[in-house]
Amino acid sequence: MINRPNQYNTFQFFTLFVFFQICLSSSFAQAKLNINNDWLYLENHTSNLSEAQKNQNWVALNLPHTWNAEDATDLYPGYRRDASWYQKKLSIPQIDQNKVYSLYFEGSNITTKVYVNGKEAGGHIGGYIGFSIDITNLIKEGNNDIFVRVDNSYDIEIIPSQKSDFYIYGGITRDVWLVSKYKNHIDNLKITTPEVSAKKASVQVVSSIVNVSSSKDLSLTVTLKNPKGKKVASKTISVADKTSTITFENIKNPELWDTDNPNLYSLTAVLSEKNQIKDSVSEKVGFRWFEFKDHGPFYLNGKRLLLRGTHRHEEQAGVGAAMTNEMHWADMKSIKAMGANFVRLAHYPQDPEIYKACDELGILVWDELPWCRGGIGDELWKTNTKNMLQEIINQNYNHPSIILWSLGNEINWLPDFPDGDNAEKTNAFLTELNDLAHKLDPTRKTAIRKYYEGSHIVDVFSPSIWSGWYSGSYKSYQKAIDVYKKEYNHFIHAEYGGDSHVGRHSENPVTGENVIKSEGWEEAIVQTKVANIAQIGDWSENYIVDLFDWHLHISENDSSFVGNIQWAFKDFATPLRPEDDIPYMNQKGLTDRNGNPKDAYYVFKSYWAKEPFTYIESHTWTERQGPENMPRTISVFSNCEKVTLFHDGKNLGEKQRNVTVYPACGLTWDINFKKGDNTLVAVGKSKDGKTVSDTIKVNYRFTKNDAASSLQLSAEKMKNGHYLVTAIAIDNHNLRCLDYEASVYFQCLKGGKTMKNQGTPTGSESIKMANGKASIEVIPDGSNDPIEMTALNQSFKGEYLKIPVN
Repeated sequence: MINRPNQYNTFQFFTLFVFFQICLSSSFAQAKLNINNDWLYLENHTSNLSEAQKNQNWVALNLPHTWNAEDATDLYPGYRRDASWYQKKLSIPQIDQNKVYSLYFEGSNITTKVYVNGKEAGGHIGGYIGFSIDITNLIKEGNNDIFVRVDNSYDIEIIPSQKSDFYIYGGITRDVWLVSKYKNHIDNLKITTPEVSAKKASVQVVSSIVNVSSSKDLSLTVTLKNPKGKKVASKTISVADKTSTITFENIKNPELWDTDNPNLYSLTAVLSEKNQIKDSVSEKVGFRWFEFKDHGPFYLNGKRLLLRGTHRHEEQAGVGAAMTNEMHWADMKSIKAMGANFVRLAHYPQDPEIYKACDELGILVWDELPWCRGGIGDELWKTNTKNMLQEIINQNYNHPSIILWSLGNEINWLPDFPDGDNAEKTNAFLTELNDLAHKLDPTRKTAIRKYYEGSHIVDVFSPSIWSGWYSGSYKSYQKAIDVYKKEYNHFIHAEYGGDSHVGRHSENPVTGENVIKSEGWEEAIVQTKVANIAQIGDWSENYIVDLFDWHLHISENDSSFVGNIQWAFKDFATPLRPEDDIPYMNQKGLTDRNGNPKDAYYVFKSYWAKEPFTYIESHTWTERQGPENMPRTISVFSNCEKVTLFHDGKNLGEKQRNVTVYPACGLTWDINFKKGDNTLVAVGKSKDGKTVSDTIKVNYRFTKNDAASSLQLSAEKMKNGHYLVTAIAIDNHNLRCLDYEASVYFQCLKGGKTMKNQGTPTGSESIKMANGKASIEVIPDGSNDPIEMTALNQSFKGEYLKIPVN
């Protein structure tokens, strides 16, 4: 049976009636209406429209949506790669014959066909980028049936390659709009700033206009206003051709756009016929110029700017790629709060809100064509790839935050086609893409990562340097970047870091020389040399903190370095990692998949952020052990000029932060913990005298746990009304086994359901323990019956817990 939303027709009719009444007013020449709400969804791959129409299994939902929201991160191998249908009743009370109507999809993965009133209206090949479907000749006044078939089936003809280390989510994953324009309208505005300096600037506006020949006395008025809304320039010209150009010269003392002060001017273009407004389009303009110095640093507006970057995948726990605009903004605000001034969009163009956020927040952007792995393809593949590059550049052209068009990542790795890793063929096509990018946009640079054979083709190149994770030690980082600075004319370092599991800690993490030291219990000194950190599965937050601290210690003190881009901002889902600590999750994020910061986030913040703070390493390390009278080094990450640490009220001394000192810029103290509870307080004082503090409590013991013998379950009620069920591995003396890291499996038998398939530290039914601890969130079913839980693994028979619900 079809589940229709309550009051669907009444609400839709009223909303659209108001919308179209507005459209008829001459002061509102163009209108966009968001139509995300009240769709129906059918999980059926039929390609036959009539078969889909007859189906009775439609379910109601709102957009954006993906059918892989939890399917990607459940515990079953693979995920759904197939087609589905979407349906909407679109009520249009009145149609203006002088207007054209279209549906605009911000993103639909990965191929799309749109039907209106039983007829095919159009389609699109490729995901991650917007497209418009003209529906003018298919709609009618009253109810209109919209059907959309979306397909994310395995298809080697469409980038990205199926061998990429991320999910290719299926569905209408971004906003959808109903757009109304007069037949004479502005199709596109292309804004460049040919001249920019601190003293003066110019703006050139190229406007593409539709149906010029069908009208007389067309004029185009372009107005530029400064960030405060004051008119700076305005000009009106007659329109006789499909393309019109207006230039504003000699704009005095422009308010420059930069990462600290992202000043945005407003530009409005109005198309009129005999003084009646036919169309109006508004864009933002940022005045800035940039330069990659040969074998040296990056300059923005004539001043050296160290690029402090991270990467972003477009996905979130529970929703996959179908993120709301609020979720997109939350990511970007957190990236900015960390102090980053650069983001690489990995490995595809992202939601329009991301570019808007970067423009407004002051974050430089590396925008990437999703040629990720798979090698060179056939002619159809090439056509699809070139079309996507053209779409990306044309759609995102006006954003001042974008400085790099990336042509791909690891492009010749794991070829999909025979001879797909042929360097000669790959270079020929890469050159074609590079030329196309420069033709479409001569003002920006091209880039690529980890395709050495083509490093000379693009403007900016990033080799692969994973010091201290996939190879080498993290203390070899300076040597690596010194080599590449000389080798590549414009070198930038994208991707470094490693996995970390929230709450996993080690009293002696692997050192910067790749040595595992003794924890202090042994009589003899025990040291083990490690060749590949990723393979041993340390995954402690401590090690990653040390690795990032060293990388930043190097980059922040190297005056000739362009900057680096950490991988990645958030944990993200991937089909290639079923055996990770949280299955199917790449856990290299500075935050978990919900955006909650890990320890490493605060390392970056200590080097980059402006708002004063202190953070004691670590808030997820409150149970510790070691021999009596063995000092432990406590690090405080802070951007304050001076920090004082207190242990149980005792002042351990004030220290001056020094960016040239490692670790923690010198903010470290050696502490002899007492048995039981210990309270640590770090008080920071900024240059302007502002005081901030951080407090943690550590329970310390002088007895080392034996081997784990069982699991112990407990539960606590959360503020949201859910329950957090925690499993602890204990030994025969009831001590928590802080060295136990095996997986534990949760199951809710009765009374509720687990928050599973989230890919978060408390949202997976299978998860490896962090220092002998693992938790899962459980939602009561509302029956007030007790919640019954089990937790088990291969080592133990399992434990049972009955939770009274109140």
